[in-house]
Amino acid sequence: MAASDASPFLSIILPVHNEEKRLPATLKQVDAFISAQSFRSEVLVVENGSIDQSFAIASEFCRQHPSFSAFHEDSRGKGLAVRSGMLKASGQYRIFCDVDFSMPVEQILRFLPPEDHGADIVIASREAAGAIRYNEPAYRHFIGRIFNSMVRFAVLPGIQDSQCGFKMFTARCAEDVFQKQTLDGMSFDVEVLFIARRLGYSILEIPIPWYFNSDSRVRLVNDSLRMGLDLFIIRRNARRGVYAPAGR
Repeated sequence: MAASDASPFLSIILPVHNEEKRLPATLKQVDAFISAQSFRSEVLVVENGSIDQSFAIASEFCRQHPSFSAFHEDSRGKGLAVRSGMLKASGQYRIFCDVDFSMPVEQILRFLPPEDHGADIVIASREAAGAIRYNEPAYRHFIGRIFNSMVRFAVLPGIQDSQCGFKMFTARCAEDVFQKQTLDGMSFDVEVLFIARRLGYSILEIPIPWYFNSDSRVRLVNDSLRMGLDLFIIRRNARRGVYAPAGR
């Protein structure tokens, strides 16, 4: 759906998997944020593959807050949830956010005009000059830098932090890029940024304050290996023309 004057200015997409403990506080936090803004927003909670009460919690909250909507997907995968939300959204700007909000919610304003400097995509960066990491164990930072070095070498030269879970897309860019996304797992961030570059969209990294959460759902070894293999899939897809603009 293309953006129009009747569209919300901002869509916030929250991918959710087994988040019954964190979700109530996050929904209240996001509601307080959008209620304080002068522009109209919508929030899409996309739960997928959970075995807890995440969807029930989200649905009940949405019944009481008309700016919120809850959706269920049977299959697992953060990439699947984000793609579903991005393509269901109607906002002129669309941002997906990790439910733990390791970046303070107020930082979302820095992704939007006039702060975005006209970029098609604005991504949070824990590595750009001025970023601050709080309480992150050194070994996690080290492993993350190894993976990002692989990403820069293989598919995204110049991007310092492809994996931070806060990324904003204009409506046109989101609809173009996420239609071509193929990966449903943790590597989807890399794929959508790669697709965006292939299609000529501009990407801006902004430094953020980032607070480490010890309840992270990332399985450091298994997910890193899977994501490393996904880089080869992205390169293969590119050679096969999977990401080519429509009409080519």
